[in-house]
This record gives sequence, structure tokens and C-alpha cells, in this order.
Amino acid sequence: MRRFSLLLLLFSCQLSLAQVTAKKAMVVSAKKEASDIGLQIIRQGGNAFDAMIATQLALAIAYPYAGNISGGGFMVYRKANGEKGTLDFRETAPKASSKDMFLDKDRNVIPGKSTETALAVGVPGSIAAIYDIHAKFGSLPMKKLFEPAIALAEKGIVLSEKDIRHIENNQKDIIRLNGINTIYAKSYKIGDTIRFPALAETLKRISKNGRNEFYKGETAKKLIAYLKAKGGIMTLSDLESYKSKWRRPIEFYYKKLHVTTMAPPSSGGICLGQILKMIESYDVKSLGHNSEQYIQLLTEAERRSYADRNHFLGDPDFTNVPKNQLFDKNYLKQRMSGFSFEKATKSSDVSHGEIAFSESDETTHFSIVDSFGNAVSVTTTLNGAYGSKLYCDELGFFLNNEMDDFSAKPGVPNYFGLTGSEANSIAPGKRMLSSMTPTIVEKDGKLFMVLGTPGGSTIITSVLQTILNVTEFGMGMQQAVEAKRFHHQWLPDSVMIEPGTLSSEQITNLEAKGYKIDEKYAPVIGKVDAILIRKDGTKEAGADKRGDDAASGF
Repeated sequence: MRRFSLLLLLFSCQLSLAQVTAKKAMVVSAKKEASDIGLQIIRQGGNAFDAMIATQLALAIAYPYAGNISGGGFMVYRKANGEKGTLDFRETAPKASSKDMFLDKDRNVIPGKSTETALAVGVPGSIAAIYDIHAKFGSLPMKKLFEPAIALAEKGIVLSEKDIRHIENNQKDIIRLNGINTIYAKSYKIGDTIRFPALAETLKRISKNGRNEFYKGETAKKLIAYLKAKGGIMTLSDLESYKSKWRRPIEFYYKKLHVTTMAPPSSGGICLGQILKMIESYDVKSLGHNSEQYIQLLTEAERRSYADRNHFLGDPDFTNVPKNQLFDKNYLKQRMSGFSFEKATKSSDVSHGEIAFSESDETTHFSIVDSFGNAVSVTTTLNGAYGSKLYCDELGFFLNNEMDDFSAKPGVPNYFGLTGSEANSIAPGKRMLSSMTPTIVEKDGKLFMVLGTPGGSTIITSVLQTILNVTEFGMGMQQAVEAKRFHHQWLPDSVMIEPGTLSSEQITNLEAKGYKIDEKYAPVIGKVDAILIRKDGTKEAGADKRGDDAASGF
């Protein structure tokens, strides 16, 4: 007994050491360097929006795998006074885009054309976003917010084991697309420093000349010249006409929680709301965390919501998204009416509902709460690993391949497995559908959680399970983030589960009910970065150990 007590004490100490808490402010992101820079801005008197800008820029250097100035994303915010909103800075299709641009003469999808060519690049929104955010909410001079990222680019990043793995896994393709003289063609080892002088110069020009430098100035001209040489169709007119959009968030209640999350062209908010509403009438806590019945309940709700995602969701400026009907209580009750704990529903038997497949894993998320009580939740991406893998050496950054998130051909899965429909077909100026789900949760009218994750199609289910881990199963934030996760997305009809989540007996029992369990496809599901506000106001971080994610607070 004494030995057991000692082991328990040691384990408890290890948990407390891993747990990061702070009284005043917290930043959680994919890299410690970026989190430290965000916190540094808050210490200097900046607010969460200032910190968002500095963190976004820092991730372009510290985490080029997904961090960027040449991609896009979404921000959900809650000001200290309770005011909430969102910013959509998703990329758009160039004006010369066409519905069938990735099909051959026989109307078959041409492999690689929407993922590893200049045609794959959507018009970037990240730089427009930080200037729009600063104009509306910023408190420190923009020059001050650029300085830490510029210094980081010049100083360089010390490469971790995961950084090396990312480079090695993609190096062959990067060299094939960019030649042997790109900085990513070199041989790196753990502990090496990689510097980004070209990106530092690009950031200096943007800092000096403002938003127009990226969309109209020297940087814009160099970017378009590079893409044109690679066979792209983007023009200066495409860059000049790009605008980010302030949108009304998706808001709903799950039991006593008020959830604020992202609206289309993100599918995240609607799917998260549908799933939580479909399971709300069940005693989720009594089912037990990651029990057979818990996995069944979430899987069946996810199956139905992702089927709706496929059919109904797209850019709301081009597609009528029936949000009210998709959230209708009677509709969701009807959707779950065929569910039974006795056996699995076949995805082939579940199409979209009657009312009057995987997206990229290589996204990144960060969560911020400042000392004033403002909160931001931001998910941003290049889409694939290092985006299209096209690296503009002169400017110092990778280009996105977001055009692959459109439906190249309705009914045909994209590179990452998500099946699309006419609602998400390609059109000039249109924003592609996303699963990004930056989310803010309130409890009793007060800020409770700030969270989000990368993970492509698994984003929605990772955010879902993290919320349930805290609210239904009483976990702390770090424990909730690190807990094993599972995922279902309608098609393919399999339950993706992180290895070690279930016992062999549980797997056998679920398979006997008709569930196909896949532990190989998704060894990692999401990399959640989250903040929990305790009753005493302390901020508790959850930085996902599936990556190099880290929290900084004071």
C-alpha cells in the first residue's frame, strides 16, 4: 500500500508539473517561441488582439509546417465586456478559377493538380486579417507587433525532433518542386538552427508599408511573378481585391454551457452544434469516458452531422446554408431516431437529412486570454504539410494549397478523404469549406474555455471531446487535451481511434455490433491548444503533447 501511495504521489507531482497555470494572462500555441512572443506583447500592455497578431507572425517562422503569412483561417473572439464575434480570413479562389479546373478531358480528377501545383494556391488572407484586427481592436503600434517575429526570423529556430520529422517526411517533394538550392534541401539534425533572412526582409517591408505591401506592393509583384512562372493563374487583381470578413458567429447552448464558434465557410460550428445537440438528451457522464457506449453515441451523431456537412455546407456568399433547419430540435431528433446501442448504423444508409474525404491535418491553432479578460481563439493553415510545398525563396515562405478544399468533382473525396458536393464547388472569388473550429465557451455568463485544434476533418470531433472531457468527466484542461480521442466522418465508414484507447475486448464488442475500428489511419487525432478559466479566475492551459505545443502565462 505504501509503495502504491508513493507511486500515486509521484504521478500526481508529474501531472502538476505538466500543468501550466497563470493568474493574469495565457497564450497556448504550437511552439514555445510563438507563445512566449504573444505573452511578451501582453506584458508590454498589449491586449489579446495584439498578441494574436504577434503570435500569428511568429508561427510563420517557428512553425512553417502550418504557421503562415500566406494562408488563411478564422478567429473567434470574446471581449472582456462579453461582446463576441468572428473574423473569416479564409483564402479565396482566383478570378480565373473554374469549376472543372482540376479535371481531365474525361472529367476525372487529375492527381496532384489541386495539391502540388501553382493552381492549388488560393488568394491568402492572413496579412489582411492582422491589419483588419489591428484597426478594430489593436492597442499597440503595428510596428511593435512585427518586431519579435522579425527578430525571430533573423535569429532562427532551433529544430526539434518533430521539426526534423516534418522536414524529412516532405523534403523529397519540396526539392522536386523547388530545386536543390532551396533552404529546405539541406540536411538538418536535431538542435540545428535554421534562419529565415528572406522572410525577415519580407516582414520588414510589410511592417514599413502596411497591408498594401503584401497585396499591391513589391511583395505582391514578386509573389505573382513566382506563381506565374510556376503555371499559376493568380493575378495582382486577385490580391488587391481580397477582403477578410467579419461574420456573425454560430452560438448555441449545450446544457448549461453557451458555445460561440465559427460559422460557414467553416463547417466546424454547425457540425459541433449538431453533434452536441444530438447527444444532449443522453446521460453522457454515466456512459463513462471512452466506453463502448460513449464511442457509439458520439460516432452515430458524428456520422449524421458529417453527412449533412457534405451536402449542405459551403461559402455562405455563394450557397444558401440552411443553418436554422440544421439546428432545428425536431430535425436533430429525427436524425438520431434510427440510432440504437445494439448495432451500428451503416453510412451507406445515412445520406443528408431531408429538410424544407480527410481535410488537411497540417493546420495550427492558438488560444489567448489577456490580463483585461479578452479572449481569442484562432485556427490558421496552409492546408497541406508546408501547403503546396512551393517555397518562394525570394520571399521566404511556403504557398498554401487551399484550392484542394473545394470539391474538385462532387462525390469524389479530396486528397484528405472528405467527400464534397455542389455547395462546395469551385467558383471565382469563392471561399472553400473548412473544418476549422475555433471555439469559446461560457458558463454562467462568464468566460470558461478557449480552445481549438488542427487536424483537418478531425478538428470538430477533437474540440467536441475536449469540451466533454471537462464538462462531463471533470477533467482539468491539460488532462482533457491529452486524453485519447476517436473520430468518425460519415465516409469512410470507420471509427478512427488513437492506438491504446480501447482494450481488445472493447474493440471486439464494437466490431460485433458492426463498427469498423481503425487504429492505424490516425495515430494522432488533433493537437488541441486550450485555456480553462477556473472559478477563482486562474487560467489553466492545455498544450497538446502530441506536438511541440507549449503554454506561456503570468
